[in-house]
Amino acid sequence: MDGMKLSFPPESPPLSVIVALSLSASPVTIDSSSASAATVASFVFSDGRKLSGTTVLLRYVGRSANKLPGFYGNDAFDSSQIDEWLDYASVFSSGSEFENACGRVDKYLETRTFLVGHSLSIADVAIWSALAGTGQRWESLRKSKKYQSLVRWFNSILDEYGELLNKVLATYVKKGSGKPVAAPKSKDSQQATTKADAQDKGKPEVDLPEAEIGKVRLRFAPEPSGYLHIGHAKAALLNKYFAERYQGEVIVRFDDTNPAKESNEFVDNLVKDIGTLGIKYEKVTYTSDYFPELMEMAEKLMREGKAYVDDTPREQMQKERMDGIDSKCRNHSVDENLKLWKEMIKGSERGLQCCVRGKFNMQDPNKAMRDPVYYRCNPMSHHRIGDKYKIYPTYDFACPFVDSLEGITHALRSSEYHDRNAQYFKVLDDMGMRQVQLYEFSRLNLVFTLLSKRKLLWFVQSKLVDGWDDPRFPTVQGIVRRGLKIEALIQFILEQGASKNLNLMEWDKLWSINKRIIDPVCPRHTAVIAERRVLFTLTDGPDEPFVRMIPKHKKFEGAGEKATTFTKSIWMEEVDASAISVGEEVTLMDWGNAIVKEITKDEEGHVTALSGVLNLQGSVKTTKLKLTWLPDTNELVNLTLTEFDYLITKKKLEDDDEVADFVNPNTKKETLALGDSNMRNLKCGDVIQLERKGYFRCDVPFVKSSKPIVLFSIPDGRAAK
Repeated sequence: MDGMKLSFPPESPPLSVIVALSLSASPVTIDSSSASAATVASFVFSDGRKLSGTTVLLRYVGRSANKLPGFYGNDAFDSSQIDEWLDYASVFSSGSEFENACGRVDKYLETRTFLVGHSLSIADVAIWSALAGTGQRWESLRKSKKYQSLVRWFNSILDEYGELLNKVLATYVKKGSGKPVAAPKSKDSQQATTKADAQDKGKPEVDLPEAEIGKVRLRFAPEPSGYLHIGHAKAALLNKYFAERYQGEVIVRFDDTNPAKESNEFVDNLVKDIGTLGIKYEKVTYTSDYFPELMEMAEKLMREGKAYVDDTPREQMQKERMDGIDSKCRNHSVDENLKLWKEMIKGSERGLQCCVRGKFNMQDPNKAMRDPVYYRCNPMSHHRIGDKYKIYPTYDFACPFVDSLEGITHALRSSEYHDRNAQYFKVLDDMGMRQVQLYEFSRLNLVFTLLSKRKLLWFVQSKLVDGWDDPRFPTVQGIVRRGLKIEALIQFILEQGASKNLNLMEWDKLWSINKRIIDPVCPRHTAVIAERRVLFTLTDGPDEPFVRMIPKHKKFEGAGEKATTFTKSIWMEEVDASAISVGEEVTLMDWGNAIVKEITKDEEGHVTALSGVLNLQGSVKTTKLKLTWLPDTNELVNLTLTEFDYLITKKKLEDDDEVADFVNPNTKKETLALGDSNMRNLKCGDVIQLERKGYFRCDVPFVKSSKPIVLFSIPDGRAAK
């Protein structure tokens, strides 16, 4: 978009276009001074070409904003939906249709975070700007409870991009009138406002090299030696992103070349997790599908003198590679190599001493080029093909071969493989196969987090966790069980994008995104810590308990209602009771004010009982303490509130660190509590907010009174716990 100018009549700036340009950090000059005679907003290009009309300009920005994934949708269906919303946005400018339009969009957003897909799109910009542009009319509705889903959506966008959006609104919308103001005259032109550089850092900044629309084929190739974790999710979602961007396809390929580590359990759960992430793939393949072809290729390279069989002991071989010393086996004849190769295929005692190596350059400064290993003997049974083979190819040999054979155009690899890129190209060159483009991205590193499958397996085998789906694990199943929404993970990963910058990230950002998704819609409930709970007797309270229906979420009608019982005696937490003074007026949430008349304590000074009177006419604005409470009835449910901490005590483990030396001894805290009776209806996976306690995910729902409901605490990103 370099050299492009946005031109419009000074009295009618196109708010949605300016917002879209600002959000996408587009380098477009905004100039109203040269358009006084114009009747519509236009893009004027440096070569004289021109586009006119707000909707046309929005579509252009949506299509060209590469730094905002999915801004114009991820496929043809998304883009068509966005077009519908762009056409619909003009309805908000019609006075008689304004509230009907609000009602329609409000209902549509009851079960959605965004208008189209899982991230902000040009459709959201168009409707958001249409509302904001009406000024006081929308502000009045926004303060009411009439369109709760619409207000929740509007506010979430404002919270995310507040500084930028408020600046645009202050410049182009007259406060209170709802009418656009003339463009600022103090400057003839100004660059479109951009979001802070930090927000854009890490988003895909470069196109795939030599990529052609409709001809891109990618692969996501996990090894089935563990469950999918957040690091793999980045690779998977970037493959998905680029496939959608170039209208290409993704293959899921299981790199099953090491029978010692792999199992069908891992294959099944990887497929499950790939589905959870919403990855649409063309087909599933296995490296083991190509074992016959790989063996033929290894033999071909030996016949051509490009590979040899080496029986050097492993430790000596490693030392020779480090020192750049040629192996004594490097000059074996073809016949000798093929003879030993047959012993390897049989898995004989002699064969077990050997491996196949590529013949590169043992003095190359890049140690990855010093005769890499292509094949090893391994008599273990393969999880998929049993005992058919005694030899297995290495990743370095199999990966480029299968990539080329399957027609992969671009192979995405994390930057930790950078030194092996030259090896990848050399292997394909020696094989005489089609080259594949490599595209690097930075590996996702998170503080106090293990992403090594070997180290994660150690935790599982040591029974320090409940399994691969343990909520303390960074696996997809683990973090979902902890309460993370996949939508939040997708947003987080796409915000990091294809950056090659290596950095150690905090979890706070991810949990903050998650909070923005769950807070506007999750129901509110009440819990009281069971230990040392205090009975508060209201002497003028109701003689007979009564029930009142109140909203589960005061700002989101779709959350439904809950039954709240009001009784003469109520339960409070000791920490709250201890903060109250005799004669103090407090607010009982969802009821009203009460005045404490008497406080009873035991010999150790702990509060054991309270007594007081209701003062429902009192103002909640005058009280210091706003307290949660539960009725003293037998309908309350038992709860176990579970909090988790990091599994390790070191921010970043180095490769040579022993994980056992850094195990956090206290990673799980369980607290018994009582909950309101409505929580009997919770289902496994439901996310709620406990008033004044935070967000929780139901892991074990209500079964019977003697068995507590298990709730897992969900971090909100405000502080590491």
